[in-house]
Amino acid sequence: MTEVDFRSLPAYPRYKLMASLIVPRPIALVTTLGENGVVNAAPFSMFNMVGEDPPLVMISLNRLKDGRLKDTAANILRSGEFVVHMADEAMGQQMHDCGVAHPPQVSELEVVGLSAVPSQTVQPPRIAQAPVAFECVLHETMETDSRYVFFGRVQWMAAREGLIDTERWRVNLRDYAPVARFGASFYIRCADRYAMAEAPGAGHAPAEHANTAASAAPAVDSGVCTETPIDRL
Repeated sequence: MTEVDFRSLPAYPRYKLMASLIVPRPIALVTTLGENGVVNAAPFSMFNMVGEDPPLVMISLNRLKDGRLKDTAANILRSGEFVVHMADEAMGQQMHDCGVAHPPQVSELEVVGLSAVPSQTVQPPRIAQAPVAFECVLHETMETDSRYVFFGRVQWMAAREGLIDTERWRVNLRDYAPVARFGASFYIRCADRYAMAEAPGAGHAPAEHANTAASAAPAVDSGVCTETPIDRL
């Protein structure tokens, strides 16, 4: 085993190792609204779901070298609102291009050719081309020497037509192909998927999930998301 003492390692090598080993990471394409009314859009791969009650997501934004805030961070701190989008392969290049820095008076959406549509509960708009959008209000902020970590409480979700079955609350995974971040400058697709056999005794769900587990049936061939053993842990 290669042993690395992170306590004595400088920050940049720590970042390189962690960012290339903790993969794949989902990508949040975040829209916020500037004080001048311009829509800002930027991708962040230090992002994930935190929990469902309350429904929380997390995005982590680094501080700039001169100590200034990124536009996304400044906008969230000022307004307390943002929208998280999942990007699929069809808009993957545009998502990537939103990472190029532009002056605050320039909207990345206009530069890359994405369309803004009104949100339901927050001022920042949604991106029409995104398969999924989560409208968020700021729930909590954590600051470190190098980063702002924002926890957003999801108030509203919008999904591409046909992606979600709202009677059974299941996702049609055959029609969902988000891209994710890999090590260095690489991205990955999620087309190569497989299911694992349940471990012995995995059918015995905790009491709080008993009703859900009892009604859930495997649907690997159909591409529809159901509860899996890891959901019952």
